[in-house]
Amino acid sequence: MYRSRHHCSSSRSLGLAVALLLALTWLPAAARATDAPRPVKIAVFDFELEDVSAAASVPHDGAADGERMQQVTSEARRALAQSGRFSLVDVSQMDAAPLRDRVLRNCNGCENGIALQLGADQAMVGLIRRVTLTEYYVLIQISDARTGKILDRQTAAFSGGDDAWASGVRMVIRHGILAQN
Repeated sequence: MYRSRHHCSSSRSLGLAVALLLALTWLPAAARATDAPRPVKIAVFDFELEDVSAAASVPHDGAADGERMQQVTSEARRALAQSGRFSLVDVSQMDAAPLRDRVLRNCNGCENGIALQLGADQAMVGLIRRVTLTEYYVLIQISDARTGKILDRQTAAFSGGDDAWASGVRMVIRHGILAQN
């Protein structure tokens, strides 16, 4: 009889020890999960095209450029959202003149006020500058929507046709913006 009670007491002690060990293991993980920074709300505005190539003066179908710019913008948004560091704010419902006219790059920081109206913490403006038919630059600027302070500015030159623009943007985001910190 004594042996049976001792075994029961040992089982109870073992059970308590396992429960305590599990609790001690779980608590730091739960604390780390709550310490994780929340994603930054960012307004990623449609990329703009600045064509300074010799071919810019020749009349052409702008619809193809518009389609490529949509692909570029989609790729930028996808890369930022997949990083987990950013939460995208929908900019599609905003009807400000600089957005319609695709001149955010020249509005002296007006993107910040628009981003604030949308509830974003940061604003991102992107530009593809076509230099020749096979050379282009990707320029991306992220600013604090409240203060207008530029938080990150990345520029990179690439070679390749117009179909490579989205790839260039992805590289700038991955190896520039997301590589920070």
